[in-house]
Amino acid sequence: MPAIRVFLCFACFLLLTANVPAATFTMKRGLNLDIWTTWPGPEHWDDEAVLANFPEWRKGMTTGTLADIRKAGFDFVRMPVDPAIFLEDASEARISRLIAETLAAIDLLHKAGLKVIVDFHLIPSDSRKIGTKQVIADRALFDRYLLMVERVGKALAATDPATTAFEALNEPVIDCDPGAVPRWPPMLKRLYTSARRAAPAHTLVLSGGCWSSAWGLDKINPSDFGDDNIIWTFHTYEPYFLTHQGADWTGDVMGYVEGLPYPPDLLGEKALAERLAAIRKTIAQNTPEDRKSAFLAGLDSMAGGVKNAVQAREKLEEPFQKAGSWGKAHGIPPERIYLGEFGMIRQEYRKQFRMPSAWRAAYLKDMTQAAEKRGFAWSVWSWGGAFGITLDDDKRQLDPVILKGLGLTPP
Repeated sequence: MPAIRVFLCFACFLLLTANVPAATFTMKRGLNLDIWTTWPGPEHWDDEAVLANFPEWRKGMTTGTLADIRKAGFDFVRMPVDPAIFLEDASEARISRLIAETLAAIDLLHKAGLKVIVDFHLIPSDSRKIGTKQVIADRALFDRYLLMVERVGKALAATDPATTAFEALNEPVIDCDPGAVPRWPPMLKRLYTSARRAAPAHTLVLSGGCWSSAWGLDKINPSDFGDDNIIWTFHTYEPYFLTHQGADWTGDVMGYVEGLPYPPDLLGEKALAERLAAIRKTIAQNTPEDRKSAFLAGLDSMAGGVKNAVQAREKLEEPFQKAGSWGKAHGIPPERIYLGEFGMIRQEYRKQFRMPSAWRAAYLKDMTQAAEKRGFAWSVWSWGGAFGITLDDDKRQLDPVILKGLGLTPP
């Protein structure tokens, strides 16, 4: 009997994997859509206005708006979907409705000529009941998450594998300590197993730990999965000191940093020194006393590594070099490595300073060229919001200067 059981288990494994083709989903240039636009609280998640426009970027959207994305030269979108709304006090009626609306959103995008990566996009918030940190830290919650991945994956299995892929978890907040034993790889294997069981023919998008960084990817051995229908992704916003200017939510000095161009010495060394001095003065005047010295030290540390175009470009290139060397070491072809997120802030919420489009376009040009020269696909963050590539979040008109920087054409 034990031998028979072993044979049956092996046979089941073969049935599960034998029909998995290599890279059923292909892509080149993509755009991340919005996860939420109004950020409704959980108390509103059963409201008809929320459910009928899920994912929420559909609110006020027209077929012409989506057509503009395709006309600009994007061939796919990464569609973030917040898993918390499927899990937090969710009734069966809500879950069924959310799945139906997700499929309807995919259909809209397909009709616009866009391929779709469905991105189960947890949010890293300490105040949430269900977010990235909570799911990663709580084994029982992770088990629940895997069940929902499988359920959503089964729904996605009805879509065309050539035009729909599934990314079952965004930016795992784990394994950022370089000296610690990695904990994400076995969790990733469980995530993969749930998603693959649900969608045997669809391409899965998987990442390493530490916020889906290239260094997190470097801790993953793809041979453990034995599946050529996986696209491996990494995210990078380097140089962080320039891309996250004004971002209060980072919890560090970046909330005080603004007005730095790309490249940082674009306006000359004197102008850069004056701008950094003004930022130091703002920190000294406005930061709580118990955090002042740490913020000033953080400013000096981050600014010290990106004071000119050469240093900024070296910082920008580091994640690409890491991802590229990982791919070569494991025999992963470039078309199966994907830059899933990158971008430069447009305007932080409630802040006056707006980053000039020309500065952002120069940065995005360097990023996309770094990806494309290695054969990596990419998707910029994001359509709207603080990092939006539109002129505003109401009309959703794509910024022609930004599109040029991305190597695309205004529709």
